[in-house]
Amino acid sequence: MISAEQNDRMTRTGPGTPAGALLRRYWQPVALREELDGDRPLRPVRLLGQDLVLFRDDRGRVGLVERDCPHRGADLAYGRLEHGGLRCPFHGWLFDVEGRLREAPAEPDNSPLPSRLRQRAYPVVERAGAYWAYLGPGEPPPFPALDPFVAPDTHVFAFKGWIECNWLQALEVGIDPAHASFLHRFFEDEDPGAAYGRQFRSASSGSGIPMTRVMRECFRPQIAVEPSEHGLRLTALREIDAARLHVRITNLVFPQAFVIPLSHDMAIMQYHVPIDDTNNYWYAFFTSFGAPVDKATMRAQRLELYALPDYRPRKHRGNGWGFDPSEQRTRTYTGMGDDINVHDQWAIESQGPIQDRTREHLATSDRAISANRRLLNRAIDTVERGGTPPGVLGAAAAAQLRGPVTVDGICAPEGWQRFWREVDAARRAGCAWWVASGAPTALVPSVGGAVPPEDEATAAGPAPSAATAADPAAEPPRG
Repeated sequence: MISAEQNDRMTRTGPGTPAGALLRRYWQPVALREELDGDRPLRPVRLLGQDLVLFRDDRGRVGLVERDCPHRGADLAYGRLEHGGLRCPFHGWLFDVEGRLREAPAEPDNSPLPSRLRQRAYPVVERAGAYWAYLGPGEPPPFPALDPFVAPDTHVFAFKGWIECNWLQALEVGIDPAHASFLHRFFEDEDPGAAYGRQFRSASSGSGIPMTRVMRECFRPQIAVEPSEHGLRLTALREIDAARLHVRITNLVFPQAFVIPLSHDMAIMQYHVPIDDTNNYWYAFFTSFGAPVDKATMRAQRLELYALPDYRPRKHRGNGWGFDPSEQRTRTYTGMGDDINVHDQWAIESQGPIQDRTREHLATSDRAISANRRLLNRAIDTVERGGTPPGVLGAAAAAQLRGPVTVDGICAPEGWQRFWREVDAARRAGCAWWVASGAPTALVPSVGGAVPPEDEATAAGPAPSAATAADPAAEPPRG
């Protein structure tokens, strides 16, 4: 448990807050590229508790400015896109993408206003199918060379969804390897060959065994957490039998994203971005190391559960997240359908708008959550002292920050550490866009098979045998 003051320090991100000062040192996804499609490329957005307007002018330049006009506070989300900028309909003041006042037509020709007045504007760039904004001080940092930022557009798909809770509890569900065996449990498996674009439906690398079966039958993973150049590397080992070990490597990309495998050929980097203190968007970036992404299929799958224009979920607290008691008895552990985003949404939204961590009791399976909170608090302290937080890099270091490696596979217990490194290296060696980038295929140095050093915060006991461990949440009888 932590104090209420400690909880506020980590969760609240508005202007002037400790966590807000930290997150403003990083690029934040602010909209999907498709949100500026159409004949009026303008979107009101709320980010880190600030109300803003994202727009593209008639020259193709993209800007992000504060939403209230500096004249008398009228709403620029209803502005006119014309003459190289965004014009307030109240008195015709025209602002360009950098916030400069270009015209104040009701003022005298010699008015000093255009030379001295400026609307607050923020840098915007396009990466991986989304627009990203920098709301922090000074020059924005360079983008790291992470997979979705270097893959060609044909091999990256971006989507997002609204969640009605604080950003931190939403992020924490993605660095919790144990929950997948329960929250995402399916009582029957599907054909992995028909699983395109769907999470936990593919087969684990090196086998034809569906991930759903592994998660269901091997419910007590051995979890280790290591510091990495991205933030944290999570290893979850599940013993299938004496000859087979399930290995799942996932990552925290500090401070707001996790990286997990969708399938052998595709990875997901998912950001959790505060809208304000009680709402956040997840932005998922799918990167393919094989064929180009079937974006039409991926988008159609997700629009079944998310409604435009704000990407709000169709299943939510107001309709019980689609809960079906009959389904819970016979088909899924939650009774909330097949999409794991809904399962996660229920888990984190039901904790409350901001989880009351003064009432929680963390367990051994929560070691990554504990490690991330320590990292988060240290980074907040660093920014308060005027330092540079982790992941804010110079150009040379950012260009070398690649990956991260994420793998879901099955191998012999001996040499499992070599296995996941070799799976990723082989995948990158066979990836045309990766080879063309000139980057090395082996991102993590090979080892001889010894378990990496771990401190008392990351050490885990031996993985139990699937045949002998008692499942506290066994499948209910079917009827």
